[in-house]
Amino acid sequence: MSGIPDSPVASDLEKQATVTTGRNTTEALINELGDHGAHLLDARLLHGENIQTTPDGKTILIPQPSSDPNDPLNWSKSRKHIILFVISVVGFMPDYVSSIGIVTLLPQTAQWHESSNTIQHNLVGNIFCAGAGALFTVWLSAYFGRLPVLVLFTSMALGTVSWCAAATSFPSYMGARILNGFFSIVSQAQGLMIIQDIFFFHEHPRKINIWAGAIIVSPYIGPLVAAFMINKMPWPNTYWVATGLTALCWLLVIGLMDETIYNRHIPTSQQLPPKQRLFRLIGIEQWQSRHYRQTFWQAIMRPVVAISKLPVLLCTVFYFLNFAWAIGVNATISIWLTSIYKFTPYNLGMFYFAPICGNVLGALLGHWLHDFIGIIYMRHHNGRIEPEARLIIIWLASPIMAISVLVLGFALQNTWHYMIIAIFSAGQLMGIVIATVSLNAYLLDAYPEGSGEVGAWMIVGRTFGGFMATYVEINWVTRDGLLNAFGAQTGIAGASALIIIFLGLYGKRIRVAQGHMKFAM
Repeated sequence: MSGIPDSPVASDLEKQATVTTGRNTTEALINELGDHGAHLLDARLLHGENIQTTPDGKTILIPQPSSDPNDPLNWSKSRKHIILFVISVVGFMPDYVSSIGIVTLLPQTAQWHESSNTIQHNLVGNIFCAGAGALFTVWLSAYFGRLPVLVLFTSMALGTVSWCAAATSFPSYMGARILNGFFSIVSQAQGLMIIQDIFFFHEHPRKINIWAGAIIVSPYIGPLVAAFMINKMPWPNTYWVATGLTALCWLLVIGLMDETIYNRHIPTSQQLPPKQRLFRLIGIEQWQSRHYRQTFWQAIMRPVVAISKLPVLLCTVFYFLNFAWAIGVNATISIWLTSIYKFTPYNLGMFYFAPICGNVLGALLGHWLHDFIGIIYMRHHNGRIEPEARLIIIWLASPIMAISVLVLGFALQNTWHYMIIAIFSAGQLMGIVIATVSLNAYLLDAYPEGSGEVGAWMIVGRTFGGFMATYVEINWVTRDGLLNAFGAQTGIAGASALIIIFLGLYGKRIRVAQGHMKFAM
């Protein structure tokens, strides 16, 4: 099977419909340009056409790779999966480090003679700045390239997490936590854009599932490790361990990562070939090719353009309204379990195995369900798949999340057995994992040209939801009681499902009416 000519393959699917000069007609047919985001994957429907497919010949490769060996889509499977591994491991660290503070606040209240509510403000600042850091990451990455931004921010994350460990006062500790949140978020913010850079359309859900699973499980592994550690040793040791893990991430970035940005709007003959990896690590090669991408102002405006698209805004709001309560429960569960159930730090550590199991179950279910739903959808739509098909699975995830929050409220209010709390904590997280992959896959399919920007806004929804919930949860429960507070949260989570129904019915019309994200690259 021969390759296509060296004409550029634009990530921006709708733009190709109007820019036909030099474009391959088969390529236009593959991308179903008139359908504004629908993708034709079944190779049997284009039998005899000059197209590139998967080795089994069944699935069309979207986008069609160029003949350039430096095109990240043409990299070997092992190289691609090493990069996926690195961004997943580095993406694991921000919430791992952030969530350590959920447990260390117990000894910190005694050391610094502050209330648990005051100590928890460090977590609020950390979460808020993570959202801000995500937006900075994507526009810096669009202008300077992925790799130098990843190196710089990971280096700063290493310095700030060691500062957390060495802090001797609460103001110093809080300052370190805020800065760590801003810099450590880099791999989470870059994740979708790197997946878009190196993997084909049909591979996205499973790769997002791996990357997102590592991120979502991390705020539960952090308290688990920290609880066991503070049971036997001083709390700063939890951050020294985190410092060692962040140093390992830094070594992985330096040793294994490479630049994935590649402009498909220009022919292979105009691409600047990579020269020295050291120059790519510090951004020299990316700086030399910056005129092939966009201006600094255009890069800054990319997140603004992204959030102006109603589907992106609605998905961000949905994520905000659901992830808020997952973080709210996680941030305060140590307080309720120690005060109501008299858990020791060791007991807390054992408890956190439950949400980790929920994460694993959600990842395993999602690994096959996302593809299964896509296959069924294509069978009923002539081999095509619309971005809105990715949202179908949320009809399963949304009730799971809402019911879990409600049962947690009843269980804590009425002091039911702690195993009920463990089971429904796991259920809540299972729903979050499934919904996370679904939302990210939907936005990536709908706006492939804005992969980094839509990913950053999802982080903003998650972190600002966590910021809000962490800030109000303790006072809310103290004022209204556990059942009333969790009942209200259930109502909010349940009502947010109307957003998914709305997007399922009108999402395509809205995308067509608003058009694509008009970026220089």
